[in-house]
Amino acid sequence: MTDEGDAGGGPSVASDDPFAASDAVTVAADPGAVFAFLDDPENHAAITPGLADVRDVEPLENGGKRLAYTYRMAGVGIDGEIVQTVHEPPERHAFELRGRLTGTIDLRLRPVDGGTELTYAATYGLPENALTRVGAPVVRRFNERQIRAALENVASAFDADG
Repeated sequence: MTDEGDAGGGPSVASDDPFAASDAVTVAADPGAVFAFLDDPENHAAITPGLADVRDVEPLENGGKRLAYTYRMAGVGIDGEIVQTVHEPPERHAFELRGRLTGTIDLRLRPVDGGTELTYAATYGLPENALTRVGAPVVRRFNERQIRAALENVASAFDADG
């Protein structure tokens, strides 16, 4: 596993949006295997910190899926829906989050020496209130840590296999 963050060694940020973050990792497997792993919603529950449950999975015409989820943040369960808007084997998964937590997740895969570079970019929409305005730097760091943990968990899943 290789950290592919910014030149300073930390995660790169998807935009100036305080609720956006991105990062990348090298996974020791080919893009097809990584894509297939990420195509299984149960694997997202296993690798994503805070994602407590995925259920009601329905196939979509684009090859992706629609599903319900429960995300736990600060001990509180947040229910929502994820709709896969892009399903392009073996290069890209993109999702739209709907419900109390809104946003997008974009997973891009490309072959590199040693396996696959997996880039995870996310933008989250939270209800605007004093807490989100004051807490924006804290929320950004939380999102960056969550993305890094998910990427490391994907890489570890393949390290354990091989």
